[in-house]
Amino acid sequence: MSEPFSPDSLPAPNTGRMPDDPERRPASRRGKGGQEIDLQLRPERGECAALEIGCVSCPARGRGQDHINEDYVGVMLGDLAARAARGSVIALADGVSGSKGGRVAAELSVRTFIDAYYALPDTLQPGVAAARSLEAIHGWLHQIGRVDPALNQMAASFAALIVRRATAYLVAAGDVRLYLLRDGQLTQLGDDDVVPVAFGSYVAHAVGMLPTLVTRIETLELREGDRLLMCSDGLYRRVPMRELQTVLAARSGALETARRLGALAVTRGSQDDVTSAVLDVGSLPLLDVGYLERVVGALPIPAVPDAGDMVDGYLLKSVLSDGFYSRIFAGYDLADPNTPLALKFPKPRVEQDENVRQSIVRERWLAGKIGDDGVLAPMPVDADRQTRLYVVMPLGAGITLEKLLAAPQPMALPRALEIARQLGHSIDVLNRRNIFHRDIKPENVLVMRGDSTRLLDLGFGYMPGMQLPGPDVAPGSPAYMAPELMKGAQGDARSEVFAYGVTLYRLFSGGRLPYGFNGRVPLYQYRLDAPQWLDLVLEKALQPDPARRYQDVLEVCADLERFSSGRDAMAPIRRKPLLESDPVLFWQVVVVLLLALLLWSLMRH
Repeated sequence: MSEPFSPDSLPAPNTGRMPDDPERRPASRRGKGGQEIDLQLRPERGECAALEIGCVSCPARGRGQDHINEDYVGVMLGDLAARAARGSVIALADGVSGSKGGRVAAELSVRTFIDAYYALPDTLQPGVAAARSLEAIHGWLHQIGRVDPALNQMAASFAALIVRRATAYLVAAGDVRLYLLRDGQLTQLGDDDVVPVAFGSYVAHAVGMLPTLVTRIETLELREGDRLLMCSDGLYRRVPMRELQTVLAARSGALETARRLGALAVTRGSQDDVTSAVLDVGSLPLLDVGYLERVVGALPIPAVPDAGDMVDGYLLKSVLSDGFYSRIFAGYDLADPNTPLALKFPKPRVEQDENVRQSIVRERWLAGKIGDDGVLAPMPVDADRQTRLYVVMPLGAGITLEKLLAAPQPMALPRALEIARQLGHSIDVLNRRNIFHRDIKPENVLVMRGDSTRLLDLGFGYMPGMQLPGPDVAPGSPAYMAPELMKGAQGDARSEVFAYGVTLYRLFSGGRLPYGFNGRVPLYQYRLDAPQWLDLVLEKALQPDPARRYQDVLEVCADLERFSSGRDAMAPIRRKPLLESDPVLFWQVVVVLLLALLLWSLMRH
C-alpha cells in the first residue's frame, strides 16, 4: 500500500498522475510555511463517487519562525480494490495545546489511522473498522505520552471522513469539526467534545489524552453536489458559520475554497494553526453490491437447523415460515433474551447455491435502503461471530398470514379489511422507493399486534439499476406471479398489485386461490357474506392485462376504503341468475329436467 498523502510528504509541484493508480491525480504546492493538497478522483467505471479534495494547512501567525504547525491532514484515495472495500479517507488532527508532543500526536494519529484502517478485514463495516483503528492508536499514544518525557501528555483532537460509494462515515474525538453544505444550507455534523469554562472551553477527550477514548461515529448518505468541510478550531473559532456558508456556497474549486477559508481566518485575527479540507461530491456510483457479494460469498450454507437448535449464540425457538428457498425462525440472542428476533436460513441446494447467495445479498442491500418501515430489515451481525450464511431481523409479536388462514372458517370481514389495508401500506413503502418485492404471498406477510403487517423475504426484490444478476428462475411463487413476470418482465407496481390481489383473495376466501379450471372463481362461492364490491375490486386487481389492472396498491387500498365505508358496504353479493352467470349450465339443466319428465311420462304409460 502506498503512503498516505499528507502536507509534509507530498511530491514536488506539478507531479501529474501517480503511475500506480491512474485514477488518482495529485498536485501540490508549497507556500512559505504552508502546505496544500489538491486531489481529484474521477472513476470511469462508476464503482465510487467522483470526488474533488482541496486541503490547506497554515501555521499560526505571530508565533515566530520556530513555531511548528501542530495540525496535520492526510488523504488516501486508495486503489480500485481498496475503494470498493474501504473507500477513501481524509483525516485531520490538531495537536492539543499545552502538550509537548502535539505535532507528533497529530501526525502519528493521522498516518497510523490510515494504515490501520486499510489493514483491517474487509468484512468490517467502515464505521466499526475506523473506531477500532482509532482506539488502538489512542492506547499506543497514551502509553508513549506516559513513558517518554519529551512527549509528555501527547494528545490530538482527531476526525476522519471516510467515503465509500454513496455513504460517508465520520469518526471523531475532540473538537475537529465537520460541516455539510447541502442545498445552500450549512450544517455542523455532530458536536464538539469540549468542556466549557469561564474563558472558553477545553477538549474533553482526544486521542492519547486519557486512559479511555470517547469516539463519535456518524453516517451520512451523500447526494450529488454535497460539499463537506473538515477544519481545525483555528478556522471556526474566528470565522462564524454564516461566513463559512457564504464562502462554501460560492462554489469555487475545492483547493481555492480551502485557501479562501484560511486567508479569512488570518484576516479575522486567528492566532492558531488553521487547517481546512474541502471535499466536493460529484457523480455518485451506480447501485453497487460488490461488497455484500464478497461478504456473503465467504460464508458456508450447511444443512438448515431445526427449532430448538443454537447457532452462533442465537436460540431458534420456533419455525415462522418454511419455504422452498429458506426457513425462518423466531428466536433470540442469548446476550439479549428479551428482544425477539427472526432468523432466516437459506436451504442448501447445491445447484442453486449462487441463487441463494444472491437472494441474501439482494435482501440485505434493499433492506438497507428502506429501514424497518413495513419490512423486517436485516440487522448487522459481527463478522467474527457469524459462521454460516443467515439473516437476522427484529421481530415483534406476530404470526404469518399463512398460519392465520389455516383457521377452519374465513376471517371476519372487518378484520380482513384492516389487514388488507395494512398490507397495502407495507407494499407501498417499498414501491414508493422504487423497490418491488416480487414474492408477496401470505407466507411472507407477518401480522403483528393490532393487525399491522411486515413483509418478509426480500430475496426476490428488485430495484431498477441494481447491479446484481437476477435469479435463474422467474421471481416469486407461480400462484402469485403476474402473467408478465412469467414472460420475463422484471416487475413493477402493477405486478405487485397482482400478487397483492391473490393474497387478498386468499385472505377473504379462507385460504383458497382465485383460479379454478374455468378461470377466476367468484368470491361468493366461498363465503356468502362477501359484498359485491369486494369481488369487483379483486376482479380488477387480478386482470391478466396489466393495463386493465389497478396501477399500484394505493389504488386498491383507496377502493377498499371507499367502498367499505359506504351505506351498503357489507351487503352480500347478489347472486346472478344461472341463466346470466352460466348459460351453458342453465340449458344443460333444462335438458336434463325435460328428459327426466319425458322418461317419467313414458313409464306411466
